[in-house]
Amino acid sequence: MEPISFIGVIVGLTLAIFLIIRKLNPVSAMFLGAITGAIVGGAGLTELFSYVIVEGAQMVMGTVLRIIACGVLAGVLIESGAAESIARGIIEKMGEKRALLAMAIASMIIVAAGVFPPVSVVILAPVALSVSCKANVSKFTALLALSGGAKAGNIISPNPNTIAAAASFDLPLSEVMIGGFIPALFALITTIILCNMVQKKQWASENSPDRADIDFSGMFPPFKKAIIAPATAISLLMLAPVGSVLGIELLASFRLDAFYVLPFGAVAGAIAMGKMRNIVDYTNKGMIRIAPIVLMLIGAGALTSLILHSDFPDIILMAIYTMGIPEMYLAPISGTIMGTATGSATASVMITSNVFSHILISAGVPALSAAVTINVSANFLDIVPHGGYFLASQDSMKFSMAERLRLIPYEAVVGGVMTVAAVIMHYFMI
Repeated sequence: MEPISFIGVIVGLTLAIFLIIRKLNPVSAMFLGAITGAIVGGAGLTELFSYVIVEGAQMVMGTVLRIIACGVLAGVLIESGAAESIARGIIEKMGEKRALLAMAIASMIIVAAGVFPPVSVVILAPVALSVSCKANVSKFTALLALSGGAKAGNIISPNPNTIAAAASFDLPLSEVMIGGFIPALFALITTIILCNMVQKKQWASENSPDRADIDFSGMFPPFKKAIIAPATAISLLMLAPVGSVLGIELLASFRLDAFYVLPFGAVAGAIAMGKMRNIVDYTNKGMIRIAPIVLMLIGAGALTSLILHSDFPDIILMAIYTMGIPEMYLAPISGTIMGTATGSATASVMITSNVFSHILISAGVPALSAAVTINVSANFLDIVPHGGYFLASQDSMKFSMAERLRLIPYEAVVGGVMTVAAVIMHYFMI
């Protein structure tokens, strides 16, 4: 098969991005982009199906299976009320005086536990609105705290983007999660600094008087029981890294896979909360929540296969050489660009890591450094208006489009700081 032309890839990517911005379902947009790009790039119908559609789907199956496992844990956390119980417990323990820090940490922990950012903001919005009203914090600042915390949590979580980064570079999921820990701390610190700066300005989108009358009461599992599911899953994933650090060979040999660890954590949590009789229902609802991400990854796989069977990677590499940019910066640059284009950190990581992993490894970039910087940079500007998180946060926090757009520069600062931190840590300090 002759390589698909660079023009075909550009047409395919442009069409997919345009259709996503025009609110077409991302899965359909990516498939249409991949098919159109292949045809324009000179692929025949047989090659189109074999090398773009089928091979693209095969490429993502390992990641898809682990993400399906992630859906079991997410279903238990969300449907049982455990996620909200964890958030409320953190905020209550820290008190109203530390409301902004509490909201940011709660968001970070919920996402780090395995809840997807768009879902986390829907869960946390009522809690944040209630707390911000009592603590006299603007809802603009409250959403900034939630967004910054979600970014920090998403790069250290067993979420689809981190799973995709680990799978593409054939790394244990736990190593990629640990690799994002320091950038996540920088993101959290930056979020708190920005929240305090913004709160002092007293933005016009302040507390709505009707929010004080909202009833936030509900029956949730106790915090100590709610935390069992994520604590179990993450502890098991961390056995091998901890064993390596401490020099304990027995622990270091326990290289457990997320495919069975995440469901095991979910079951352990359900038992602890006395909800085992509901595990089937939780699992089914978790699968429903994860289905759009799985389908999106298959669409991203088609785009990835289109790019891999083209001369696009060679041309990009040549451009980098011409501009004198070191190859190692290909990871954060491409992750940022694709995250902005697709509005999805998961799709960005999937496309970028699969397309450029061999180039980065051949250039001598350590696999862990490449995986972490791609994962972190994909979360840099994924808060664009055509992304899922933007729309979910706008609706759940009752923002107008203008108010929600005004928050993007602050979210971008948080994403930029953690990306720079990841690059410095993994390229200059390791």
